[in-house]
Amino acid sequence: MTGRLVVVSNRVPSDGPPSGGLVVALHDCLHENGGVWYGTSGQINDAPSDGFSDVAGDGYDMRTFDLTQAEHDGYYLGYANSVLWPLCHRRADLMALSTGDFETYIAVNRRLAKMMARELRPDDQVWIHDYHFLPLAACLRELGVTATIGFFHHIPFPAVHDLLALPQHHIFPQWIASFDLVGLQTQRDVAAALEMYRSLVGAEQLRDGSLQYRGRNFEIRSFPIGIDVDAFAKEAGRRDGRALLNLATDERLVIGVDRLDYSKGLDNRLSAFGQYLEAREDGDPRASLLQIAPPTREAVTAYQNIRSEMERISGKVNGLHSDLDWTPIRYIHRGIPRDTLAALYRAADVGFVTPFADGMNLVAKEYVAAQSHEDPGVLILSQFAGAAEQMTSALIVNPYDIGEMAAALRTALSMPLAERRERHEALFKVVQRDDIGHWTDSYLAAMARIAHKPLVAEAV
Repeated sequence: MTGRLVVVSNRVPSDGPPSGGLVVALHDCLHENGGVWYGTSGQINDAPSDGFSDVAGDGYDMRTFDLTQAEHDGYYLGYANSVLWPLCHRRADLMALSTGDFETYIAVNRRLAKMMARELRPDDQVWIHDYHFLPLAACLRELGVTATIGFFHHIPFPAVHDLLALPQHHIFPQWIASFDLVGLQTQRDVAAALEMYRSLVGAEQLRDGSLQYRGRNFEIRSFPIGIDVDAFAKEAGRRDGRALLNLATDERLVIGVDRLDYSKGLDNRLSAFGQYLEAREDGDPRASLLQIAPPTREAVTAYQNIRSEMERISGKVNGLHSDLDWTPIRYIHRGIPRDTLAALYRAADVGFVTPFADGMNLVAKEYVAAQSHEDPGVLILSQFAGAAEQMTSALIVNPYDIGEMAAALRTALSMPLAERRERHEALFKVVQRDDIGHWTDSYLAAMARIAHKPLVAEAV
């Protein structure tokens, strides 16, 4: 790779050694090749400087900038997480369109672009991550930046009919076209993006598969993200997850791990588990659901609502089905260390992954990686998770159909060992083939291949 690798994400890894598959992968790339990682500091400063602060990196530079309280409220909580997040997760009805949030979102992107433009070099390869910075390439192009700029969208790409609910839908396509390479999780996401351009006058798909729009050539491709399979599998074997939970010898375990978000289908998941318990017959195994749902964006009303619903359903199910020595739903509303999660995945007979919409969902891949090859558990996976495009040997379910999910639980908990092994072997091959290293290498190889064409983007 010629030039520096320049990574941009909402936050940089500032709390000790990098952890988590994505962060570790980007850290390893920067450590090997050198470069710069830009992101917000996580600090609120009502008089931020017009420049970056340096954070110690390991073989590369980390450059951070502070947000004001108004910027945090408008850019992050407002437009990014109360407009773009629900839009991309097929919940345009939950978009909170507040006066001034868009202007703040654009202003933060322009401020970052202005600071970056002073430091970027023409041969840099800039890799921007996620919906916080959708307009950043357009802002950089306005300032004359000619470096190759890639983007990876970690969440689902919005559907065309949902985009019409976005007041800025007329400039959204130009934001995307200002990148040279747009990476999406699935072929389904690529199809949604291509449909958007097919609906626009002047957009054209060229013979080589690239797109042309308003004078810019760019590519949209699928790069399904993965995990560090070997490291996670090794971590899963270090501790006894059943002992951590003090499970009875004959007690079966179903596990769900998700941020507390309305896109994750958590309310229907708990209801489906309750329905499974209601239909349980004599001889059916006694199963517990461990649902770990750390809080996120608690200041946003929609997240407060899903928390209340989770507490209501878990209380109802436990009230109906608990026994003196058994509580069927263990609901944990806080984060659990990654090494502990790995052991809990290994202990679980069923991985219950049922989002209404998800870019990929790495919990599904972590669950498979953590399983014992000799006695593996069963993955139940939503058809709307990006992972379902690859992980076809899971039990695929419709997360809106509570009865279907309850039936899948019964099937999973009674599945013969031979079938469990066969399904797990197929799933493990997929997870191992498309691991985090493959994702990083394939994206950067595509970036290196693309010849940048300096064109001026429309003003945002």
